[in-house]
Amino acid sequence: MNSLLAADRQLDPGVSDTEIRIGQTMPYSGPLSAASMIGKVQAAYFHMINDRGGINGRKINLISYDDAAMPSKTVEQVRRLVENDEVLFTFQTLGSASNIAVEKYLNDRRIPQLFVGGRATRFEDPVNFPWTMGFAPNLRTEIRVYARFILDNYPNAKVGLLYQNDESGKGYLTGLKEALGSRAGELLVSEASYDVTDPTVDSQVVRLEAAGVDVFINMAAQRFATQVIRKTAELGWKPVHLIGVGSSSIDAVLVPAGIEHAKGLISASSFKETADPTWADDDGLKRWKAFMDAYYPEGDRKSIFTTYGYSAAELLVQVLRQCGDNFSRENIMRQATHLQNVKLDLLLPELSISTSPTDYRVVKEFRMMRFSDERWEPFGPIVAD
Repeated sequence: MNSLLAADRQLDPGVSDTEIRIGQTMPYSGPLSAASMIGKVQAAYFHMINDRGGINGRKINLISYDDAAMPSKTVEQVRRLVENDEVLFTFQTLGSASNIAVEKYLNDRRIPQLFVGGRATRFEDPVNFPWTMGFAPNLRTEIRVYARFILDNYPNAKVGLLYQNDESGKGYLTGLKEALGSRAGELLVSEASYDVTDPTVDSQVVRLEAAGVDVFINMAAQRFATQVIRKTAELGWKPVHLIGVGSSSIDAVLVPAGIEHAKGLISASSFKETADPTWADDDGLKRWKAFMDAYYPEGDRKSIFTTYGYSAAELLVQVLRQCGDNFSRENIMRQATHLQNVKLDLLLPELSISTSPTDYRVVKEFRMMRFSDERWEPFGPIVAD
């Protein structure tokens, strides 16, 4: 039995003898609504867990509200979750800006903000935000992995970067310059940003091509990443094209862009590509497929959102099971920060999850992958920042 498993029965708001009540916000409407699939697959996953008896006899009640990816709406909805619904903690609220907007509110009240759906470095800062933990690798970790790939394979590249004009996007720019080090001024020949309210990023793409960029790091959000792939094809521009993890979804990004234009794209992942025949006999993938068949048959099996949402929910269930009968908020954080070599169904087999009170990073490593025909193909070794 886990040595940290609390023997004493202790319940905080949001927990009864039959229920564990947790909350989140998702962009069920608005420009990022495609990402709300994450909340839908998590609701389905908890339904499966509840059908199997729940967590130590308690059913998980996920309350998921729409915030349309608007931080002001996130604040309103999270206050509703805490003050009206009295959730035990929040889980996987989506969006860096949305999570930043409620981070201090939750930390001041000592309410766990668990496995947030945002990738700013501040979500892995136990000194300043001890009640907040991320899930996916932070933005700087991802961009530094791409920088390492460029330095190793294209040391004389003319690098261009496209990013969203917000705190998270600027984290990409900072991280890239840090990773390129003394060569940043030489290699990074052009950078372009966009606002989420912009109708297109066509002009930014044209500007990057005109700068002579031959290695293009496309860190745009999904809708804009689709536009970028289309525009590069229209221009006949063929740089080495790296695309961010969050925009590597086949059905949500590549298909709308024209699958024929996606060939050769490079990205990275910490998770198995479910369409890859390599994993046809993998036990974890079989469990995922059985779940999809029974609990989320309408879900997009090619979408990174489906696999991401499933994996975050699976990890949360591990944390809750470690809690024994002590569902205090303090013990929730204690268990989340004492994970040891946890394997997930869809995590690459070489990887596992370990955390500590001084290391809030959850998923820390990647494997590079290249799009070929209709699927992503992994290549090279496991890489880390």
